[in-house]
Amino acid sequence: MGDADITLRHLARRRPEDLVRAFVPEGRPVEVLGWIDSQVTSIERRLDKALRLRVDGEPRVLHVEFCFALRDDVPDRVFEYIGFLFAALRREDPGEPVPPIESVAVVLSGRKRRLPVTGKRRIAWPGRPFSGVHFRVDAVYQRTIAELRARGSVLWLVFTPLARDATAAALQEVVAEIDAGAASAEERAELYTALLVMATVDPWGHTLWKELVTMVEDKEEGLLRRTPIIGEMIIEAERRGELRGEQRGEQRGEQKAIAALLGRLFARRLGRRPTDDEERLIIERARALGPVEVEDALFDLEGEALIRWLSEPTRSS
Repeated sequence: MGDADITLRHLARRRPEDLVRAFVPEGRPVEVLGWIDSQVTSIERRLDKALRLRVDGEPRVLHVEFCFALRDDVPDRVFEYIGFLFAALRREDPGEPVPPIESVAVVLSGRKRRLPVTGKRRIAWPGRPFSGVHFRVDAVYQRTIAELRARGSVLWLVFTPLARDATAAALQEVVAEIDAGAASAEERAELYTALLVMATVDPWGHTLWKELVTMVEDKEEGLLRRTPIIGEMIIEAERRGELRGEQRGEQRGEQKAIAALLGRLFARRLGRRPTDDEERLIIERARALGPVEVEDALFDLEGEALIRWLSEPTRSS
């Protein structure tokens, strides 16, 4: 899930208001104050999946966890994260009450039967009143394209390849909406990248990845091929006949799409595109350490410190 997670976190950072609006009751005034970037140094756990809000003028915190599936460990992860988040918020404002926290698991795939709308992690003794955490479950893959479109943002359109009623014709309209709704050419490329990554998940067996590549290229010829790494992915897939082929081909394409996002993040941090050697080091680090750790380094390090980190030997796993 690390690859899809980093793609979605990247887009969520661009459009936090659009992310939040889907989970705040309709009609309630909401103000997004920013991401919580605290770190629990004793375990090196970044707490950057939560947003500070004001809802009806009152402080709130929204924690969003993107999940490939609602596996048995998801409640444990949510409970663990909430504990770390609560502790960090207490330390930031000693003596002040910790704002109410809402957790949402956004689920990308799983069983066909409807998932529950609420999950929980119970820690109390059997027979005792409930103690633990409840969290909301947003099974985006069980929604229709109309339901995702109704959320009113191109952010949620990237999930449409997961929709149970996704078709090539419907996604043609989605590609046009993203083209019209993106704030910049860079964001449009990132939205299309996320759209392709979601197509590789394919929970309903729609097999729409190849059609999506063609649609995006038809909309703006050469856009994906000009995007670092994604262009290589497409050319290699065409050469090997793996446009929506075996599972390892899909995984390779997804990993390369993530590497493209990491390369653009590098460019924003240093004010220039990575060299060929730096791009290679970014890819090697993402494969060895995981893309989330590389993203953290790109957010935390600047200038020469980032270059030194890329040049250091990769530690053994």
